[in-house]
Amino acid sequence: MMSRSYTNLVDLATGNFSALSAAGAARPRRLSRVMTAPGPVSELDDEDLANSVSSDAPSSLAQDRIIIVANQLPVRARRRSDGRGWSLSWDDESLLLQLRDGLPDDMEVLYVGSLRSDSPIDPRDHDDLSQTLLDRFKCLPAFLPPDILEKFYHGFCKKLLWPLFHYLLPSSGAGGFDRGLWEAYVLANKVFAQKVIEIISPEDDYVWVHDYHLLALPSFLRRRFLRLRMGFFLHSPFPSSEIYRTLPVRLEILRSLLSCDLIGFHTFDYARHFLSCCSRMLGLEYQSRRGYVGLDYFGRTVGIKIMPVGVHMGQLQSALSFSDGEVRVAELRKQFEGKTVLLGVDDMDIFKGIDLKFLAFEQMLKLHPEWQGKAVLVQIANPARGKGRDLEEIQAEIEETCKRVNGQFGCDGYSPVVYVNRTVSLSERIAYYLIAECVVVTAVRDGMNLIPYEYIVCRQGMPGSEPQCMKKSMLVLSEFIGCSPSLSGAIRINPWNAEATAEAMNEAISMSEAEKQLRHEKHYRYVSTHDVGYWSRSFMQDMERTCRDHLKRRAWGIGLGFGFRVVALDPNFRKLNVDSIVSDYAKAKSRAIFLDYDGTVMPQTSINKTPNAEVISIINALCADSKNIVFIVSGRGRDCLGKWFLPCKKLGIAAEHGYFMRWNGEEEWETYGHDTDFGWIQMAQPVMKLYAETTDGSFLEAKESALVWHHQDADPDFGSSQAKEMLDHLENVLANEPVAVKRGQFIVEVKPQGVSKGIVSEKILSSMCDNGRKADFLLCIGDDRSDEDMFEGITRIVDKDMVSANTSVYACTVGQKPSKAKYYLDDTADVINMLQALAEVSEPSPSSETNAEPSFSAEIKA
Repeated sequence: MMSRSYTNLVDLATGNFSALSAAGAARPRRLSRVMTAPGPVSELDDEDLANSVSSDAPSSLAQDRIIIVANQLPVRARRRSDGRGWSLSWDDESLLLQLRDGLPDDMEVLYVGSLRSDSPIDPRDHDDLSQTLLDRFKCLPAFLPPDILEKFYHGFCKKLLWPLFHYLLPSSGAGGFDRGLWEAYVLANKVFAQKVIEIISPEDDYVWVHDYHLLALPSFLRRRFLRLRMGFFLHSPFPSSEIYRTLPVRLEILRSLLSCDLIGFHTFDYARHFLSCCSRMLGLEYQSRRGYVGLDYFGRTVGIKIMPVGVHMGQLQSALSFSDGEVRVAELRKQFEGKTVLLGVDDMDIFKGIDLKFLAFEQMLKLHPEWQGKAVLVQIANPARGKGRDLEEIQAEIEETCKRVNGQFGCDGYSPVVYVNRTVSLSERIAYYLIAECVVVTAVRDGMNLIPYEYIVCRQGMPGSEPQCMKKSMLVLSEFIGCSPSLSGAIRINPWNAEATAEAMNEAISMSEAEKQLRHEKHYRYVSTHDVGYWSRSFMQDMERTCRDHLKRRAWGIGLGFGFRVVALDPNFRKLNVDSIVSDYAKAKSRAIFLDYDGTVMPQTSINKTPNAEVISIINALCADSKNIVFIVSGRGRDCLGKWFLPCKKLGIAAEHGYFMRWNGEEEWETYGHDTDFGWIQMAQPVMKLYAETTDGSFLEAKESALVWHHQDADPDFGSSQAKEMLDHLENVLANEPVAVKRGQFIVEVKPQGVSKGIVSEKILSSMCDNGRKADFLLCIGDDRSDEDMFEGITRIVDKDMVSANTSVYACTVGQKPSKAKYYLDDTADVINMLQALAEVSEPSPSSETNAEPSFSAEIKA
């Protein structure tokens, strides 16, 4: 029985807003659309599929635009002092505003997000604010009802996603996973998507979605616009698969992210965790081509971007030049005269490790008493953006530790810890940077953290405005923050190790001036060249490259809800039309039919692989036609294939990819390369057996002509790693042997050189040609990688004039997926139906009943 919560989710995912909306709630009037947009994509029949690609509305704009979507707009709203209306201004510290520096000058930028304000906004003001924001700031606000906002932001985002992405496992108490919060999250993302749809021009616009608040948004937009150019950047960490897999809606979020063309992360660790999740939960493997990492997802290449964000150099240098900042710097220098200042600037949350920093500073004063009375730790704590008991407890612990350290080491005129528990402006923050000898970051987990970057830029100062001695800086950084890998001159610490952190603080402030300057110079070269403009420009260039082939492929959508995905294939790749193939089959005089077995005429999921009576009957009907040569071309061994198809006397079989072959049931098996030396087995088998023993879930299959190592049941990451290692190992060991070592889908195979399904098909058609019976109808069906050799071989055969000039060629793969075949059928049921249709128009030869004439295969064999 389907739960009510699940049906609500389906309603939301398909656009039903009423599931969570209050009954009778008044909705604000919508803005007029800038561009028209098509209706939602649904399940389409064959004729509609062709039209779905061009369903996106054409644009009237002459240049590209970008729509930046985030939880909050880069605009601040303040109610006027008289209470009449609102004062709107850009938020200069917003990353969304700063990233414009990296975009082309002629690119129009629009923003979609919620509006941050100093007081609640009356719904009656929504329309006027929306119009003003669109006209003056090119921003379109998404207003959420208070109850949805509470569940979306403070509920699903802050209580579940944000802790989970920072490696905090969800609580198992209080009823477990609250699906109502997930439904509110989906609804909020749907509201943001509707706002994007109001202003989008699908064929001209880029869409860039930001951060974990909008993980479901890409799915809604992709369902509406199949060829939309869309990127996503995650500004928080992405947890390891062991952590992420605890999320009940893990697959929905992964599939939504894979609706994007480019997904960005700050560090390789975060990207690696995401790729591992895709491998373990969706069976996807990534590839690296010319330095670019990508996932093949139903014919689309989803790019993975690894690039940490930077600071806005112009804004920081401009703030450094303000005269009021000099006054504040003078005040701080007087306040801390004769003291060495260590600085911490953190948001107040449970992951910033402020309590650990205080404990480490306490340890430093104990271990190095010479700093008592001289060293001061100034800790700026920005107000918390979340709420909850955990946050209250950590705040109380921080205040208690601060009080204890000051009570233990403080005296008149000296407080070792200065705790600034309030909002600090950029200019005041810069003043603290200028007087601090060292910045200390002890976060236990953080997405990026730009405080060290800001500190480095401020210590460099304006060109010519500061003496050379000021151009030095020291950093003590947690190894668990995103900026740590890019600042190699910093002293990296494990924040849980208080003694080691204390020693790092002492080392940082005790280091020679020359060493401090050298480290600072190295850091400044990186930070100044990898600013926020460089980051956004690099992301946009990669998104443009990833989307370059959008118009070259046919695309259509399949699936419902978060199971929706876009299939993108070559424009010449289409579903096999049964009526068309039956017509060409009936007109042909010499036919060749090559059939794979597993996954083609027998479903991969079947436990009993023996062909049923229907398959045997169809194959016998095809073989009975004297115009036909019919072959099963399979990777299976000859014994089981010969046993299974014993009733099919006229059927040709190519076993083990063609190493063993017979033309019909009356013939003996032929062997490829009669003088093949299998001495290589004695060399390869011990190596492959070793990997099978050391890789849990894998096994070694010994065929007559090949060795195959299977790892589909092993740990995905470990199995893939072992497969790469085995491939290199075997290639070195067997370098001088007449064998081919290949890696396939969850396998590594060693087999004699020159053995492939492509060579088998070429051999059969060559024999037909030599006997004056050139094929004028060619059908080849398969479902896996080995069958691609057959499809490729068919192309070579046509080019070599081994078949009639007017031959009807049907190379067909099973399943909608990228292939060298030009046709596809959905599944094995479609294959059987198509073969049944061919069997019905086949003409049994008299020899099939009277044995008066030799069969066609016998003629070719002779």
